[in-house]
Amino acid sequence: MRAIPLLILIAPLVISSRMDQEQAPPDSLPPEPKSRFAMLDDVKILANGLLQLGHGLKDFVHKTKTQINDIFQKLNVFDRSVSDLSLQTNEIKEEERELRRTTSNLQAKNEEMKTISLELSSKLEDLLEEKVRLQQKVRGLEEKLMPLVQSLPEGQEHHEVTFLKTFVEQQDQSIKELFQTVQEQYQQLNRQHGQIQEMENQLRKTGFQEAPDSGLSSKQRAPRTVASLGANGTQAAAAQEGMPADCAALSDGGSHPSGVYAIRPGPAGVFHVYCEMKSGSSWTVIQQRVDGSQNFNETWENYQRGFGSLEGEFWLGLEKIHAIVKQSDYILRIELEDWKDNKRYIEYLFSLGSPETDYALRLSEIQGNIPSAIPEHRDLRFATWDHNAKKHLNCPESYSGGWWGPEVCGETNLNGKYVKARARGKPEQRRGLYWKTQKGRLYSLKTTKMLIHPTDLESFE
Repeated sequence: MRAIPLLILIAPLVISSRMDQEQAPPDSLPPEPKSRFAMLDDVKILANGLLQLGHGLKDFVHKTKTQINDIFQKLNVFDRSVSDLSLQTNEIKEEERELRRTTSNLQAKNEEMKTISLELSSKLEDLLEEKVRLQQKVRGLEEKLMPLVQSLPEGQEHHEVTFLKTFVEQQDQSIKELFQTVQEQYQQLNRQHGQIQEMENQLRKTGFQEAPDSGLSSKQRAPRTVASLGANGTQAAAAQEGMPADCAALSDGGSHPSGVYAIRPGPAGVFHVYCEMKSGSSWTVIQQRVDGSQNFNETWENYQRGFGSLEGEFWLGLEKIHAIVKQSDYILRIELEDWKDNKRYIEYLFSLGSPETDYALRLSEIQGNIPSAIPEHRDLRFATWDHNAKKHLNCPESYSGGWWGPEVCGETNLNGKYVKARARGKPEQRRGLYWKTQKGRLYSLKTTKMLIHPTDLESFE
């Protein structure tokens, strides 16, 4: 439609051009004469071409509009997609914040459950000790009353004896009921503790676990509650599934940091140990001396059960050590550090006897960078000041502490009295922790550590 006005504008220009040519200056060649009909034919041809050009431009504009509309539609779809993604991102961020709050609450509850569990464990131990004391008192009363009962005619008992028996039976029944109640609560706490740990593991796998505070060490991931070294094993705890038999079994399930963990070595029940990572494997620590904060001059019973803090100075306990090492062949590694910060170690193949043998220790050296100071290839019985006491008769107080050997106050006792500074002179030097080699050299020690691991671990420097 716009081609006709364009033709009207162009036609006068063509005619004007023709007239200019006809009015050429006199000195130019005269143009050939041409009729007006020929000029009209040229104008028609030009107009027809311009008309076709206009139609072509119209089609091009139409196609361009169509393409622009398609582009706008695609942009609208893209805008909607971006809007949906933004909404989904906001939802994911909200879920992440909720998961972090949930994780924080679970961690707080987990710590609370650990505290309650330890308190219940302590109460269980107190109940057991009270029960043993009551049983001993009952046995003492029975021994005292036996002559009186025997002096009475057959079939007749004094009413006071009958009343006393009834009272003791009632007390014993009350203790049993209380003990059962505490065991049920302990079992429930263990189940809840397991559920919380499982939920924490699932949250960590999702990648939404909140980052730890920068002030904490890399050991943040592991349980760090100081565990009691009393008898924690209960039937409820022993029934848990997936409990490692020792620290080496714990490392088989993946990388774990050093720290306090619960293990279950066979029928011995569940108890806590300190696991230390070395060369990609985890060792069970059975003894540690660092600062003299724990008294090691303990009774035979305490050396059997264990004492101290698993994150400080402690003795794991002969019963627990025996329960672990009777499962397989084990390596004993002893790490020593003197007051000049020189560190040494020695490793033995070892076995530990039953309580009937006083937990006899038999050693065979494997390797190390310090000479051995403990007799090898012979049974060394464990003794304390109140058990195998003959070995303690001539021991000064400074040599106190249970240990293996033909003489407890012999050349090496890593459970002896701790001295916080290196003393001068040989008499004073022999006080406290020491390690005397076969050549007679005596090392005064600042820290000691005893660790065990199954023999399937390759030796390392």
